[in-house]
This record gives sequence, C-alpha cells and structure tokens, in this order.
Amino acid sequence: MDTRNIHQDSPAWHFFVHLSFALSLGLMCLGIWALPASLWIKGYLGMGLFFTVASTLTLAKTTRDAHEAKKLINRLSEAKTEKMLHEYELKP
Repeated sequence: MDTRNIHQDSPAWHFFVHLSFALSLGLMCLGIWALPASLWIKGYLGMGLFFTVASTLTLAKTTRDAHEAKKLINRLSEAKTEKMLHEYELKP
C-alpha cells in the first residue's frame, strides 16, 4: 500500500482541536446559563446552540466524505488512463 498519500495529523493537533471544541462549547453553555433571562429564553438559546453544533459536525463529515470520494474517483480514473496508455504502447 502506498502510504505517501495518507495524511495524519499530530497528536498535539488532535488535542488542540478537541480542547478548543470543548472549551468553546462549555463556555457558550456557561454564558447561556449565566444570562439574566428567563428559562424559556435560555432553553431556546441552548437548543439553537446544540442544533448549530450538530449541523456543523454533519457538514464537516459530509464535506470530508465528498473530498475522500473525489480522491478515490481521481485515483481510479488515473489508474484506468494508465492502463489504457500501457495497452496502447504495447500495440504494434
């Protein structure tokens, strides 16, 4: 297997991304909780926050999946082209 095309992030980057996500979500929840407003308003803001987070994660996954599929399609297309060129070169 060709490992040159495999991209791996460092453990420090994974830690930073997870910490940033947890901090931003936690501080936003704390801000909503400390907001001087009625429970209905806080609940509405909390639901909005969690629906936004869920849709952002879904969008990120869908975008990544589309990118990975495109890479696979490009590799298959290149392999077919190379096979055709190789067959063409072999013909007298």
